[in-house]
Amino acid sequence: MTKQRIGLIRVLTTSDEKLLNLHGELVMKYFPCFEVVSRCIPDQPEGIHDAETERIAVPKVLALAQEMEREGMEAVIVSCAGDPAVEEASRSLRIPVIGAGRAAASAALVTGLPVGVLGITKVVPEAMSRILGKNLAADAVPEGVESTLDLMKPEGMQALVAAGRFLAGRGARMLVLACTGMSTIGAAGILREKTGIPVIDPVRAQAAAAWTVLG
Repeated sequence: MTKQRIGLIRVLTTSDEKLLNLHGELVMKYFPCFEVVSRCIPDQPEGIHDAETERIAVPKVLALAQEMEREGMEAVIVSCAGDPAVEEASRSLRIPVIGAGRAAASAALVTGLPVGVLGITKVVPEAMSRILGKNLAADAVPEGVESTLDLMKPEGMQALVAAGRFLAGRGARMLVLACTGMSTIGAAGILREKTGIPVIDPVRAQAAAAWTVLG
C-alpha cells in the first residue's frame, strides 16, 4: 500500500533529530498509512508560549506549509495547539491544513462533557475556546511552566498533575491538552491515571483528524 505523505511543522526550533521527529513518529504509530516529514521553523528555541512568539511564528509557519505543498505533501499538520498560521495556510494552500488545537477541541466536543483546558499560555487558544464554547468549564497553566521546555523538567510533570487535579475539582469531566509539548512527555496517560477522567492528547487528535480528512 502506498503511504500518504504528510508534512508536520514543529514550532520549537531544534537540531535534535529525535525531538524534531517525535510528533511525526507518534502520528505514524497511530496511523501507519502515513509517511510524515517533520520540519521546524527557525529561530524559536522556546517555541510559542505567548502572543508575541505566536505573532513572529505565523509567517514562518506559512512559508514552511507552502514549501511542503510544493514538495507534494498531501496535507500539512501544524503541531501546535495555538494553531499559528492555520487559517492563513488554509486559505492559500490547496491541500488540507490541520491544527492541533482545533483537532483536540473538536475531539473533546463530541462528548458534550464539561472540558478543562490545560495549557502553557494565560489565555486558552482562540480556536479552541471558540470550538468548545459553553463546554469550556475551566482552564489552567501548571505552576512554574512558561514554555514547552519547562515541561521536560522533572518538576514539570508534577505541576501538570496538580493542574489537572485542580481542573477536575472545578467541574471538568474531561481534560484537553493545549500544548503539544505535553504529548512529547506522554502527559495524557499519566494525567488520565492521576485524575480519573479522559484526556485528549493533541498529537493523537491531529493524527486522527488527518486520517479522517485523507481517508
